[in-house]
Amino acid sequence: MTKSNGVALLVGAGDAIGAAVARRFAQGGYKVCIARREAAKSQALVDELGAAGHEVRAYSVDARKEEEIQKLFADVEKDVGPIEVCLFNAGSNVNKPLLETTEKLFFKAWELACYAGFLVGREAAKHMSTRGQGTMLFTGATASVRGGKGFAAFSAAKFGLRAVAQAMARELGPKNIHVVHLLIDAGVDSEAIHQRMKAATGISANEIPPDSLTKTASIAEAYWFAHQQSRDGWTHELDLRPSVETW
Repeated sequence: MTKSNGVALLVGAGDAIGAAVARRFAQGGYKVCIARREAAKSQALVDELGAAGHEVRAYSVDARKEEEIQKLFADVEKDVGPIEVCLFNAGSNVNKPLLETTEKLFFKAWELACYAGFLVGREAAKHMSTRGQGTMLFTGATASVRGGKGFAAFSAAKFGLRAVAQAMARELGPKNIHVVHLLIDAGVDSEAIHQRMKAATGISANEIPPDSLTKTASIAEAYWFAHQQSRDGWTHELDLRPSVETW
């Protein structure tokens, strides 16, 4: 068994970035709690990490529901241990022309990427503040700083999440809680992106130039790096992109 440093709770932890962060923090000695809409979808990852001697649990949660987030944190604190690291990774990358962006679509994008991030961050702050330590990690995107064509809903949500993270960092830093916003200005090397590229351009995964997409393991390593920083030199915002990315 790996010696445990504490608990890492990952909310919105799907099969790409979330799974990579789960692997990295488990390797770093953390008990990992994976929270997503359907916990059963992470069973293979739970089995994989469990077989390697790590303590991992999966929880079903709708991150947009305040009562479910409060229960999630209470259950993890009670059943697993004090939460030292919390990742918020939920979001919906919606790309729609402006005139096709309905009120419902706009609200849902904001609710999942911004409002849910506020709920998760606030609940993490409640528990971390009592202990005077912790790390909160928020996943951002190109849309966090630039509103692109077709991304009115998604950009509004990600801009909002960035503002929430900044506000939390300024308020919680003096309480020894490190708030990190990782701006991923890149396509992520994942199955979902491969399928999207195939549909848009006809390019198959094996035809994508090497290192032109950012690997999920590299993203997880960036989060691990930020978490390990000394408090006299904390990073709040870190942008990450492959060398070939135009920016």
